[in-house]
Amino acid sequence: MSPIRTQWTRLIRFVAAETSQVHIGQPVDSTLDVGLAAWNKQVIRAHEILGSALDPAAQLTNTVLTVKELLSPLSREEVKTVRCLGLNYTDHAAEAKMAKPPVPILFYKSLASIIGPNAPISIPRIAQPVEDHLPDYEVELTIVIGKAAKNVSEADALDYVLGYTGANDVSFRKHQMTTSQWSFSKSFGVSNLVSSRVAFPVFILRTDNTTPLGPCIVSNNAIPDPQVIPLTCNLNGKTLQNGNTKDQIFNVRKTVSFLSRATTLEPGSVILTGTPAGVGYVRKPPVILRQGDVVRVWLGHGIGTLVNPVVEEGVARAKL
Repeated sequence: MSPIRTQWTRLIRFVAAETSQVHIGQPVDSTLDVGLAAWNKQVIRAHEILGSALDPAAQLTNTVLTVKELLSPLSREEVKTVRCLGLNYTDHAAEAKMAKPPVPILFYKSLASIIGPNAPISIPRIAQPVEDHLPDYEVELTIVIGKAAKNVSEADALDYVLGYTGANDVSFRKHQMTTSQWSFSKSFGVSNLVSSRVAFPVFILRTDNTTPLGPCIVSNNAIPDPQVIPLTCNLNGKTLQNGNTKDQIFNVRKTVSFLSRATTLEPGSVILTGTPAGVGYVRKPPVILRQGDVVRVWLGHGIGTLVNPVVEEGVARAKL
């Protein structure tokens, strides 16, 4: 099996000023942190890409468009599943005072939880007051699968990867720590509760707007070794996480191979690969997300910065 080859190196999805339509493209400036530029309202120009983000044959053109609004690099319709690994960094397991898992800890997030750069992270009423529910940040390297993978060996695993992006796995620790099922506590949404007497709440909450994804996808060809990527999380100007993917317990090869043994990983599947040390709930006193905060997660090797403000449902927004 040979690696996926694309004409593009960095892919963004955006609304173009020239057309007011959604396009995909490659930033003209190969060194530009597009997420940070979008937050700072800098001009971003991109060569249009014709085709789908998930089609390796998509054509990079000479047509230049201006970014009016930067979106998540994949739409919710393009994403097949959102798989997530928990407790996948040695230092994070240590700070949580938990043993390193013998196999990957897997949970899922709703597609409706995905948001893009600059979009507000929404803390719903069910996770308020925040002092009790401990909304938390987690910077994560995210794998984007580019071709169907089933029973893949570790040696061939990277051949199925289209590229890499970033994510902020926003989590609500009170609910996470009261159940072994993490999907509920990591996929909260706003104004979407479904009334039910079913005893398993993971099945009765439609989710929305809690998982920033982006700001771009960097091709696997540009990141031949995903185990050397630095990643940080900054809250209100203070860096709270500063890690490197070399410290993952289950590296990208092991993760893709392991998950493909159970089920086919379809093109468009995304895999959040865990977070390094520095999360808020283990700090004394705990550091939590609240109305008016601004969270920045950054990943190296061209992925860049995801910037998102935090809002609490039912709380009047201050001007951002």
